[in-house]
Parts: sequence; C-alpha cells; structure tokens
Amino acid sequence: MEKIIDIEDRIPTLKERRRRRTNKKFSILLFLFVTTLLIVLYFQSSYSQVQKITVNGEKLVPKELYIEESTLNIGESMWSFNESKIENLLAKNAWVESVQVKRKWLTSVHIQVNEFHQIGYLEDGDFLHIILENGQIIKTDGQVLPKDGPIFSGFDNEKNRLRMIKELKVLDSEVLTGISQIKYAPTENDAYSILVFMNDGNEVKAIIPSFGEKMNFYPSIVSQLNPEVKGVIDLEVGTFFQPFKDVYNVPVEEEVVESEEDQTP
Repeated sequence: MEKIIDIEDRIPTLKERRRRRTNKKFSILLFLFVTTLLIVLYFQSSYSQVQKITVNGEKLVPKELYIEESTLNIGESMWSFNESKIENLLAKNAWVESVQVKRKWLTSVHIQVNEFHQIGYLEDGDFLHIILENGQIIKTDGQVLPKDGPIFSGFDNEKNRLRMIKELKVLDSEVLTGISQIKYAPTENDAYSILVFMNDGNEVKAIIPSFGEKMNFYPSIVSQLNPEVKGVIDLEVGTFFQPFKDVYNVPVEEEVVESEEDQTP
C-alpha cells in the first residue's frame, strides 16, 4: 500500500526551501548593489584617474614631447582613451620605429618607444641635422656636437644618402666609429665617388656601391702602414696608399719647417 505523507510533515521542508531561495535572491541583490556602489565610488575617486605617465626608450627627442603628442593628461579618466589610437598617433613620427602604450597598475600609463637608430649627421650650412637609419632627417635647433656617427657633406640627394646609409650598416663598429666625415665628391668618371675623413688623420677615396665591403678591411690596411705617415688610401679600384706630401704636393722640407715653427715658443 502506497505510503501517504502528511502535508504537515512537508511544511518544514517547504519553509526551508523557501527561506533558502529568499536568502539566495537577497544575496544576489546585495552583491549587485555593493558592486554598483563600488564602481560608482571608483569612478568618482582619484583611483580612476591618470596620476602618472612614464616614457621609456626615448633618445632623439625628450619624453615630454611624447607625452604631449599622446594627448594624455594627468587627472583624466584611466578609461577615457584608446591605447591603439595613441600608438598610431605616436608612430606617425618619422623617428619612431614602434611604440606600445599600456595601462599600468591602477593609475599609471606607460609608453614604450623604439626609435630608429641614428646613423650620422647631415651638414646644412652651419647646422648639423640628425640622420636616421631609415634615411629620415631630424632637423635640430642650434648647434649639435657630432658624437654619434659621421658627418655627411654634400648628400642633399636622398637616393645617394640612402645608398650611403646602406653601406654604413654593413660596417664593423670599429670601422664606423673611426669615420669623422663623408664627403660626396662625384667625378666625370663616377657619380658615386666619395672622400672619407678618418679620425686617425688618414683620408679614404672610395665609391658608394663598394664602400661597405672594402672599408671593413681598413684596420688591416692601416696596420701595414707607418703610423707616423698620414695620407690617402684609395679603394676606388684596387687598394693603394699615397702620403699627403705626394697627393697635395707638399715638400718634406716645408712640413719640417712648419713643425719647427709650431714648436717655437
């Protein structure tokens, strides 16, 4: 015979289920209320605002310029800007190779910049402008001390300048740092002739297309020369050396007299 459960016996169970259901609804409503309250308080507090902007990787221009061009401002909402849009904005600069903008912690924004390397300086009258490895020119205000690469003289033609940069990129660092100035000196026979002034006092005649390959042998070449005798090393066709006295027709006696006069108090 089927057992019959009295309704009075089921009432406590029903009450317990109803109480649990009510508590669950109340917990959900309470969670939503507290969460909403915290969100409102967060957006009204200083913890939702940009309090610090940092820049890393800048060398060619001051970090203040990156911050200004990013359009970011201290005190604005941490969620009022789009990181990708700022990255695209900063990447428009000719000297920027890549850039990354990230929100950091609660109140900071970090800008990581990778700039194109400086390859030298372009001579422009009394001014020196910075040349980047991508061929772009950054004009400078005032005098610049040439310390990061050679001076390019006469390279107003962008095509020739880019070809020269390409050759410099294959040079060993030891050779590159030893170059003081590169002068574009085309002749009737070769439109790519250049004259290179070295920090050790020697000069090098070469042509742009083969400069990188031949110039890497420079340390080996000068090691076979008398360090007291400076001159011109010709790399245009073969490789040979001429002292300055032979190239510029300066007699030895005249050089000795000038040297003695310099030593006279």
